[in-house]
Amino acid sequence: MKISRRNLIKAGIAAGAALSIPSVVRAQTASNDARTVHMGGGGGSFALSSFDPIYSTSDDVTNYGAAIYETLFALDSKFMPQPQMVGKWAVSDDKKTYTFELREGLGWHDGTPVTAADCVASIRRWAEVNPAGKLIMERASDISKKDDKTFTIALNEPLGTLIDFLANISPPVPFIMREKDASRPASEQVTTKIGSGPFKFNEALARPGASYTYDRNEKYVARKEPSDGFAGGKIVKVDRVIWDVIADQQTAVAALQAGEIDYCGVPPDLYPLIESDPNLQLEVLDKGGQDVILRMNFLQPPFDNVKARQAMLHLIDQEALMRAGWGDSKHIGIVTSIFGQDTPISNDENIGWFKKGGDPERAKQLFQEAGYAGEKVVILQPTDWAEASNASQLLAATLRKIGLNVELAPMSWAELSTRRANKGPVENGGWNLFITSDNEHSLGNPLTDSIPVASGDKAWYGWPKNDEYEALRMKFADVATLDERKALARKMQGIWWDFVGDLRLGKHVSPIAHRKTLTGLIHMPQILAMWNLQKVSA
Repeated sequence: MKISRRNLIKAGIAAGAALSIPSVVRAQTASNDARTVHMGGGGGSFALSSFDPIYSTSDDVTNYGAAIYETLFALDSKFMPQPQMVGKWAVSDDKKTYTFELREGLGWHDGTPVTAADCVASIRRWAEVNPAGKLIMERASDISKKDDKTFTIALNEPLGTLIDFLANISPPVPFIMREKDASRPASEQVTTKIGSGPFKFNEALARPGASYTYDRNEKYVARKEPSDGFAGGKIVKVDRVIWDVIADQQTAVAALQAGEIDYCGVPPDLYPLIESDPNLQLEVLDKGGQDVILRMNFLQPPFDNVKARQAMLHLIDQEALMRAGWGDSKHIGIVTSIFGQDTPISNDENIGWFKKGGDPERAKQLFQEAGYAGEKVVILQPTDWAEASNASQLLAATLRKIGLNVELAPMSWAELSTRRANKGPVENGGWNLFITSDNEHSLGNPLTDSIPVASGDKAWYGWPKNDEYEALRMKFADVATLDERKALARKMQGIWWDFVGDLRLGKHVSPIAHRKTLTGLIHMPQILAMWNLQKVSA
């Protein structure tokens, strides 16, 4: 009889804790501490590969940024931008000059006030690496402070989406940093951990690779509006949130059942176990779901050749890869649009390549046409992201079946986040393929999201390049109606699937698991918000 890990967990708990769970050192278990929340996970969730959410786009770093920093505007639950750090703002009659005044009560964790100069420096640094920010800078004639609380953005021509850009949640998010930190180039990491947000990072209790602690910022002044999505008042209802880095999902689920943590991600095969436990609950926070994406290195063979990239397009069996990684058929689906499968600009342009089960013979032929001659193909495999690790293994096996020389490079997500920046050949620590993901809401806006960008060296990892596509993408800022955006999106997608900027492997809508005593989770994509969380009596 095959013993599944679900049955193993159930048997271990029934026997009185036969599972070996690494001790999460604390004075008392999470379930008995009403003022502390323990969130468990690994990979890109809590491992903290960097402390700079402008330098890194990893989820763990973005979540860290959302805890200790703030943004000028924030999206509400209807995805409309609302003032956050801004108290008042106005735009001139010609729509070219925006004036922003900061709200009262904003202060850095070191006790100094937030100023307009901080905002100006932060916008400029964010704009070095974010597509929306780059567009702002292309159109800006000046971004400067008027006084300590007021700054302006003056444009050469109107940009009606500017406020939306400043509320962007696609990493890197436009978090506001101190001027002294934001004056550093975006290519150099900020290492200080001083923000103005609702949480302070507790450096004394940081245990790299094991746990990270966030304390309630007692001096934080929240907005008076009710919490709504990421907008409104960010009320912190606990004293402390601790991220416990637990790379193994089986171990995390067992810790959740034991009351050692309050929250964790959960693999699909353990959903029934969570549902059968009266103390636990599954909850979907991102109802739009995540698209799983395969990035290819345009700078190195074999994927510097469009025929090789087209071969991958025909090779992929989305259903098989998604089942290998994300399992449960109720929570997975196919993706054929570069803008997400269910966004306002999703479309079916140029998807003749899609075939249920893939077409390995066509893929093999295209690799031959590309002149593939046995070069090593390195796939970065994030071992602490189980779903992507499993999918990477199946991808490697599929490529080997059609004759490719494939090497899996197992590593933590933190290590992957560093290595993917290497543009060199595989012999010098480079790479060819890695799996990532992006939320559907973000993919629906090619001006703010980094994935559907093809600007070469200035693009996201993989560095896809196509000038015709980029020219169309830049027109998005000036398209007024949804119908016009849909038409433009069709043209863009037609070009993308010809040069194959990346691959879509499918999508998943995955619930998280938490103890029923943990309430107040915010239902929004991309960012795991820690304000509004509350522990209630069982």
